[in-house]
Order: sequence, then C-alpha cells, then structure tokens
Amino acid sequence: MSLFFNAETMRFEHTLQEPKPNRNVFLDVRPISVENEATPGHSIISGLQAPHAFNNRIGFPPITPKEAFVSGATTGSPKTSTVYESSKPIYMVLRALGVLPYTRLAKGDSAFVLASPSMFYCASFFMLITVYIAFIALNRIEIVRTLEGRFEESVIAYLFIVNILPILIIPIMWYETRKITSVMNGWADFETVYRKTAGRTLELQLRTKAMLVAALLPILCSLSVAVTHLTMVDFKLPQVIPYCILDTITYMMGGYWYMTCETLSTTAKILAEDFQQALRHVGPAAKVSEYRSLWLRLSKLSRNTGFATCYTFTFICLYLFFIITLSIYGLMSQISDGFGVKDIGLAVTAFCSVGLLFYICDEAHYASFNVRTNFQKKLLMVELSWMNTDAQTEINMFLRATEMNPSSINLGGFFDVNRTLFKSLLATMVTYLVVLLQFQISIPDESSTMMVGNSTF
Repeated sequence: MSLFFNAETMRFEHTLQEPKPNRNVFLDVRPISVENEATPGHSIISGLQAPHAFNNRIGFPPITPKEAFVSGATTGSPKTSTVYESSKPIYMVLRALGVLPYTRLAKGDSAFVLASPSMFYCASFFMLITVYIAFIALNRIEIVRTLEGRFEESVIAYLFIVNILPILIIPIMWYETRKITSVMNGWADFETVYRKTAGRTLELQLRTKAMLVAALLPILCSLSVAVTHLTMVDFKLPQVIPYCILDTITYMMGGYWYMTCETLSTTAKILAEDFQQALRHVGPAAKVSEYRSLWLRLSKLSRNTGFATCYTFTFICLYLFFIITLSIYGLMSQISDGFGVKDIGLAVTAFCSVGLLFYICDEAHYASFNVRTNFQKKLLMVELSWMNTDAQTEINMFLRATEMNPSSINLGGFFDVNRTLFKSLLATMVTYLVVLLQFQISIPDESSTMMVGNSTF
C-alpha cells in the first residue's frame, strides 16, 4: 500500500494494489542439499522437496531469506554428483599421470590439498619423468648440433625436441587444479538445484563414453609413438616410454575437454526439454524464474570451464599449432624426393594433432551453441498468448538474460574457443608453411652445387 497526492481532492490517498515481491536470484549461494532438508518445517515427498521450494531465491514460499543462505555442507552424508561420476575415469587417468592432484573430501566435495597423498604421488611422478626426459633432451640436442644435412632435415630433428614440451602441462595443471575443483563443486550445486526444480536427478548417461576415452586414448597414443619409432631415424627404443607418456598426457587433456563440453551440451539439452515440458502443463511465473536461475548457473559453469584451464589449453593450442606446422612442412619438403617410410611417422603426427585441435575447437563451439543459441530458440517457440502477465514478463526476462550473459568458452580472456579459432590457426599455419617452403627453395641443394662446381671446372 502506498500514498500519493491527489490534485483534485487536494489530499493524500492510498492505493489498494500491493507491490509485487522482489524475486532476486543469487547465483553464488550454495543450495541446501536434500539430505539436510528433512526438518519438521519442510514437506518432502519420496525423499525430494516439492519443485516449488527453490532454495537460492527470495520471494518464493516457504523458503525465507535466512534459509536461502544456509550452506549445504552441514549435512552428515556425502553428496553424490552425477557429473563427477560420469567423468571419473578420465580424472583417475589424469591423476595417475601426475596431472590432476585433486582430493575427494568426506562430505563429497573436491579440493586441492597441497599436503595430500595425491599431491605427493603427482610430485614424485613428475620428478621421475623429468629426470628421464632431461637425458633424452640432451641426446636430441646433441643430434641437432651434429646435423650437416639439408634444411628440412634440421627442422624434422627439432620436431622431436618440441615433442618434449608437454611435460610443462603437469605443473600448469597443478596451478589450475584449485579452479578445476571449484568447477566440480559448482556442478554438484547445479545438480542439487536441478533436483529441487525438476523433481528428479540429472541423467547424463556419459559414463560409457568416459570409460572408452580413458581406455582407448593411451593405447592409440602408444601405437602412434611406436609407429614413429619404427619409421624414424635416430629414434631409439629407450625413448619410446617417455614419449608415450607425454603423448598420452596431451591427448588425455583433449579427452578431459571433450567430456567437459559434452557435459555442458547434454545438460543444456536436458534443461531445454524440461523447460518445455514444464510450460505445457503449468505456466506460473515462478516456474519460469526457477529455470532462468538454472540457466544462469549453467551459463556461469560454461564460462568457468574455460577460465579453470585457461593456461593449460592456451599452451596446448600453441603446442599443437607448432607441431602441425613442422610435421606438414616435413611432409611437403619430401615431395621432390618422393615419400618414404620415415614420412609415415610425420603423417601420423600431423593427422593426430590436427584432429585433436579440431575436436578442442569444435566441442567448445557445440557446447556454447547448445547452452545459449539452442536455448534461445526454445524460448522463442514458447506460446505466450495463454500465459498471464507475470509469466510473459519472466519469459522476456529469460530472453534478456540469455542475451546479456555470454556462454562462450573463453580461455581467460586470451581467445574464444570455437571453430573460428581453428580456421584462424589454419590460415596462420598456411602462411608459415609458404614462408618455410620459399626459404627451402632459396637454399641451393648439395647435388646441384656439386654439378655447378664440376661444370665450372
């Protein structure tokens, strides 16, 4: 009830319309877990709270502002996360390779603990592999220093030194593990809010894909290194094991990226379908506002995915760009002499590196499309004629939220990961290849130099 001054009656009058309650959305509030809600003041059906009881919003009964900020960590039973269980095989392989030293706490959260058994194992593994690779690097540098052949042979020799660079992924990932565990916990909170809104658990069905990726990628990486060992000169047998480990680290990071983007895409599709189903049966403004809050959480997870591993994948993209350029140049420089057995290793390296770079860019592009563009299409297809004014306002606010909140996967402000990035890297690569080939043509061949010398004599 509010007062206003009436100019005709020359007195203050009040209105009978009460202002609508302010429905604020708090994205950084951790929701109350289901196990902690079994109190006399809450009604729970079959272990789940009613869908209208949304815990990160003010203005929807029966949750009060004080209850909205209660942390879900006070529950005694550990939380279960479908997203974590789906990607767990890849996490375990990365931890076995010394890359991801995270720890699962008793309450179900993930954390980076410096004084933990996983960190001790990762540090020990890193020191052992570093000592082994140091001897190999010294050997490769000595080979490069003694080269007296053609220019393209020197470039190919440098390729084996560049292949040692993925060892830097391990310390970079240690630095970013704390951010990765924060994203894991954000997914657990998202699942809790989704379970309260939709009345069911989030079913991703990605466990089989994760197990196949975790099992097949190390085998394929070992096979590619074995092919390179059999076809390349000066590639000795003791060097196979560390190169297998380094290749596996690189491609398992690609597998981690693939599963993360698949999780985002699948969750966005499920959320869009649930939103359409909810509007077919009931159309209150509160329901639209709940799904808007869920989408905002998903959009934030999409942005945090790129931020959590920004340095790692920036390094991987640059490394793949360097490897592809050198490998393709090595192949093209052999056209005049014809392709031989040693070119098989270069072809395998170039093909695998191009495929990994494409999947990194394509999966991020597809995830961003499903989180934002596909969801906008679902909103635009909603029939507004039969809805009340509040529901129509919430739909318009939902559309405005999708426009104002970017869902693109950005690597810490360096660049957006999408198909445009893949196109730009390929265009730059072509430029460097043209320069290298022109430089090779400008250098006279040894045979032609001898022929010129003999004719002069």
